[in-house]
Amino acid sequence: MPSSTRLLSGVSSVIGQYELCLCDIWGVVHNGVAPFAAACDALARMRAGGVTVVLVSNAPRPRSEIAVQLGKLGVPGDTFDAIVTSGDVARDLIAHRAGEPLYHLGPPRDLPLMAGLDAPRVGPGEAHYVVCTGLFDDETETAESYAGQLADFARRDLTLICANPDLVVDRGGRIVPCAGSLAVAYEKIGGKAIYAGKPHAPIYDLAIRLGQELRGETVEKARILAVGDAIRTDIAGAVGYGLDSLMCVAGIHAGEMAGLSEEALEDWFSRQSHQPDYAMPHLAW
Repeated sequence: MPSSTRLLSGVSSVIGQYELCLCDIWGVVHNGVAPFAAACDALARMRAGGVTVVLVSNAPRPRSEIAVQLGKLGVPGDTFDAIVTSGDVARDLIAHRAGEPLYHLGPPRDLPLMAGLDAPRVGPGEAHYVVCTGLFDDETETAESYAGQLADFARRDLTLICANPDLVVDRGGRIVPCAGSLAVAYEKIGGKAIYAGKPHAPIYDLAIRLGQELRGETVEKARILAVGDAIRTDIAGAVGYGLDSLMCVAGIHAGEMAGLSEEALEDWFSRQSHQPDYAMPHLAW
């Protein structure tokens, strides 16, 4: 853990020491409704200066789906080189259980996660394991809405694959729960959960491997910068993997840090489970 977090006005002052940027999407590149123009510009400038940008998302859908979503939101194509998602990792986990009946806990929009896999979907009572991509209605429900169902899964000793480890996400200024909140609730009652995305190593392995393939060379960890807006996933994952990190504090933690002075921000960081190397409100050049 760094002894202190360096507050930046722009990423240009430090990006020269890095060759690969692993950048979170929701909360950094866009807020679910519109792109952050300054962030997109900063990533495009990184690429123009020779840095490879791999977007790393805890979205529970394949990268192809996220690429389409980014296009619809208006994120410019020169913002990134590649995308890796929690969904990509989850597909590998599901493929290793080929033929086993699963229960999909999550909205229909996440069904592309299982497309083309030998993954028969059944009701909760017949499932051998659970794939959780989110809440059926994240606008009105919480993890407590699923207490009875999760208790039944735990009694039957079912493994829950969490395809999106995020606890919450900021959707256009409103905080809504994600699949991670269900997985944590499941573990609290003794259930077994496997997390496909950040802060766990498999998604970093995949993102770095892809970045190195694009560059045609090995990239040392000291030359990789991870950017995100969540302590629990983005910053904890980077620290655990041995990467430098930059936190955008106006993301999901904005409510806790709004209006804080530089000294108060330092105090806030010192009280967190993990501490970023750098911080700024939003990603900007």
